[in-house]
Amino acid sequence: MPTNFTRTIFALLCLLTLLALAFLPDGSAAESTSVWPGWRGPKGDGKTSETNLPTEWDQEKNILWKLPLPGPAGATPVVAGDRIFLTSVGENGDDLLLLCADTSGKLLWTRKVGGGNEAVRGDEGNYASPSPSTDGEHVFTFMANGLLACYDMDGNEIWKKNLQEEYGAFDIQFGLSSTPLLDGDKLYVQMIHGPWNEDPHMGLVVAIDKRTGKEIWRHERKTDAIDECKHSYTSPVLYEDDEQRFLLTHGADYCIAHRLEDGGEIWRCGNLHPKGNYNKTLRFVASPACAPGLIVVPTAKKGKVIGIRPGGSGDITDSEEFVAWTLPRNTPDVPSPVIHEGMVYLCRENGNLMALDAETGKLVYEERTTRERHRSSPVYADGNIYLTARNGVVTVVRAGKDFEVIARNDVGEPITASPVFANGRIYLRTLKSLYAIGPQ
Repeated sequence: MPTNFTRTIFALLCLLTLLALAFLPDGSAAESTSVWPGWRGPKGDGKTSETNLPTEWDQEKNILWKLPLPGPAGATPVVAGDRIFLTSVGENGDDLLLLCADTSGKLLWTRKVGGGNEAVRGDEGNYASPSPSTDGEHVFTFMANGLLACYDMDGNEIWKKNLQEEYGAFDIQFGLSSTPLLDGDKLYVQMIHGPWNEDPHMGLVVAIDKRTGKEIWRHERKTDAIDECKHSYTSPVLYEDDEQRFLLTHGADYCIAHRLEDGGEIWRCGNLHPKGNYNKTLRFVASPACAPGLIVVPTAKKGKVIGIRPGGSGDITDSEEFVAWTLPRNTPDVPSPVIHEGMVYLCRENGNLMALDAETGKLVYEERTTRERHRSSPVYADGNIYLTARNGVVTVVRAGKDFEVIARNDVGEPITASPVFANGRIYLRTLKSLYAIGPQ
């Protein structure tokens, strides 16, 4: 008969075995890990700790596989375990789809989230432009016509709702292409446009329970913006350091910090739109970037960029304590900034890369990369900045104070989505295909 000591040792060995299996590459814990869970990567800051990544490829070199897509979209894919999720328009041009592929390039399933797609400015965009997000167990998708849905990893619908039916009709020219932010058990959605509930000075920020789709809180976002300036195509972002954690929304002439527990306003920064030369068509597209101690806030149409120190309250617009610096002009119009190791990287729409000192906002350099429209946001990975042009050329620039182009790579298809980095690979979503790039 086994002794109590023997039974104890056996139980410990079983427990250790179970723990080891859980963290093996093929274990369930590994499969549920979100490698690239949202539009701006693992921490929502446009950066990754991935290493040994390819810097050179073309239509054949280092292309592991290519998956044709049913239709175009600018949504960035997300990756969890061995699954890749992305949204797309259907072949009929009307359906709004959520697709799931595996990391071998096989399409596993397609789900119709809804219909009613509309093209935006020719082929500039459509209602499948917002990017999905995943927690490794579920995938959440939002379409610019207000459809918000949750599916499990096998494509079973958990819940679905129409935000226009719940919160009122969207009044925004190119569709509400903001990507919801997944954080813990909440999805944060900003609906910044006007008029809102017959009040032209309102917008909404809502927190939704990711498990049920039910509203947790809503906050009315007041502004004195007018006309198209009330519209925002930015996405909410999260600021976090050792002392504080809050939500940021950007649009309608203001960047505003919100409490996570109820959406209440902590501070706001205005004067992002010059009052003396007010442009009624100016609306924000690029989202803020965050690093501990600094929030970089872009504007639009060659306007200003400001650096904000967290910790303020109330209206900090004219605060010398919390507005750290101002770059007077040449904001990126669409691509969002990246902050890394004391440098701020801004990709202008024309492909010029600007590098600023993060502490002072002083321009370190502005250099040309690829002279073509840039709609996707730059990403830092493995010592380099990856910048993706509309014509499909990805320029790889070494990070640091000295401008150096490492490579220019062309897959020959137009791109508006940002690149994704996972498990030593780069995933590029063009308007036609999904590519996996890595050593062959």
